[in-house]
Amino acid sequence: MPAPTADTLSETLRPLTAAPARAAVFCDIDGTLAPIVARPEDAHVHERVSRLLAQLARRYGLVACVSGRSAAEARRLVGVGAIAYVGSHGAEVAHAGQKEPRVLDAFASWQGKVVGFVAELQEDRELKRLRVRIEDKGPIKAFHWRGAPDEAAAETWLAGVAQQAPEAGLDVHWGRKVLEIRPPVHVSKGDGIRELLAGSSPATALYGGDDATDVDAFDALDALVAAGDLDAAVKVGVRSDEGPRAVVDRADLVVDGVPGFTDVLAALAG
Repeated sequence: MPAPTADTLSETLRPLTAAPARAAVFCDIDGTLAPIVARPEDAHVHERVSRLLAQLARRYGLVACVSGRSAAEARRLVGVGAIAYVGSHGAEVAHAGQKEPRVLDAFASWQGKVVGFVAELQEDRELKRLRVRIEDKGPIKAFHWRGAPDEAAAETWLAGVAQQAPEAGLDVHWGRKVLEIRPPVHVSKGDGIRELLAGSSPATALYGGDDATDVDAFDALDALVAAGDLDAAVKVGVRSDEGPRAVVDRADLVVDGVPGFTDVLAALAG
C-alpha cells in the first residue's frame, strides 16, 4: 500500500482541521512518535516532532500522548509541557500543565505485589544469562528481549514467566518483544482517552498508534462516535514489520513508521 498523498491526508483529516478548537489529537509514543529501539531508555523523539506537538497544542482543543510508559517518563521523552499525558496504558492521566498524574487507586495498590514477583525473577541466573532487561513502569514491570543474544531463547523463557504470573494473581500483556507484568485491574489506553475527553467538549478526535494496545484506543473512539459523544473520529494506523495486522485493518488512514505519522502531524498543523 503506497503512502498517502497530500490530498489524501488533507481530505481524511478535514473533520479535525475544519474546526480545530473542537478537535482532540491523541498519539502513541514508541513506534509512532519515536522509533522503536533495543533499549527503551534510548528512545528519542525528534525535535521536529516535539515542535509540531507544541504547535498543535496552540491550535487544537486537546492534544495528548498516550503511552505504556509512565506519564512522567512520557513527558520527559516528548518534552512538551503544554499537552496532556496518559501513562501506564491508561492507569495514569495528567492533564495539560498538571505536574503529577492521577493514578488509578486500584492499580497502584498492587504495586508491591508486582515488585515482589519481579524481584524473585531477578534472582534467576537464566534471566541474567539471556540478558533480558527489566523496565520499571511503576505498577507495571516490563521484560524486554529485543537485542538479546538469543531472542528466541529469551522469548521462550519469558513464556514461562507469563504462565507463573497468573498463579501469583497478576496479569500479563505481550507487546513488540516485550512482556509486561501488570496488576489484575482492567486499564486501557481507551480508558485514559475517555477521561481526558470527559473534561472537554470535542466534536472530533484522532488517534495514531502502531501496537495492539492502540487498538483499544480505536475501540474507544468508535464507541464514542456510536454513542453520539463524537461527531467523527479518525484512526491512524502506523504500519511496521512487527505491528499487529489489526492496527492496519482498523485504521481509516495507514502510514509507514514515525516519518509517516510525522507527516500527519505536519498536515494537522497546516
